[in-house]
Amino acid sequence: MQGAGEEERRASIPPRVVAWFAQNARDLPWRRPGFSAWGVLVSEIMLQQTPVARVIPRLEQWLDRWPTPDALAADSPAEAVRAWQSLGYPRRALALHAAAMAISERHAGVVPDDMDALLALPGIGDYTARAVAAFAYGRPVPVVDVNTRRVLARAVHGQGEAGPARTRADLAAMQELLPSDPTEAQAFNAGAMELGQTVCVARSPRCEACPIAELCAWRAAGYPAYTGPAAPRQARYEGSDRQVRGLIMRALRHSDGPVPAEAIELLWPDAVQRERALAGLLRDGLAVGAPETGYRLPD
Repeated sequence: MQGAGEEERRASIPPRVVAWFAQNARDLPWRRPGFSAWGVLVSEIMLQQTPVARVIPRLEQWLDRWPTPDALAADSPAEAVRAWQSLGYPRRALALHAAAMAISERHAGVVPDDMDALLALPGIGDYTARAVAAFAYGRPVPVVDVNTRRVLARAVHGQGEAGPARTRADLAAMQELLPSDPTEAQAFNAGAMELGQTVCVARSPRCEACPIAELCAWRAAGYPAYTGPAAPRQARYEGSDRQVRGLIMRALRHSDGPVPAEAIELLWPDAVQRERALAGLLRDGLAVGAPETGYRLPD
């Protein structure tokens, strides 16, 4: 059970983060007044496993071309994949197109504002649904990404790293701190992410610039080394199936017609790995075709 001092320490964290965020938030498109719920949805999917600096120009191009779900739904999945270009994990482009179709058909082209309706959209998981509800519509729901988890692990639990994701526990920890006021809840969700991304970074955290340094359990304990289970690390890109998939996708995006099987064969010398990557693209719906007819993006 938490003592009165511990409760007071934890209760002091949100207002400090909110005040710091008001003064230090980066000027990002999805934080600007009037930015649409559709724009928030697009940005959240683009930001999954892709750095902010790479997302911003692609996001602006995307919203210029498809400013509403109806606009994207009227175009083909192939065009969505082409416009995705080098953001990586192109299945996200298909997910966005499928979500746009559902929003157009089920919600008259308006991104829904509640969790159940958002989760019912194809390709939209719990994190994205929470992010759209919180940041587009001001719903007081906890939103937890890798940066938030690191802030919670250090400031609240006194651990140097967050370790493997534990969705239910992570959301409960954030919910415990979340202000009841919707505006402050939105700011705390965004502020905790910003703090983890710019100050409480994984390596060499800038504790001297942290607004909750004096409340941080990890700092108070003398920065003990993390001894828990390690979070899984992403496999290296060079030589991976991801690299081969990327080469094939680039060929498909840049072709006006089917890419012959012979051309696919020239993209990668390892036939087994190449066929495995191609089979994965076909299975994921990112490519269609056969050796006899060649391969292309989905219609």
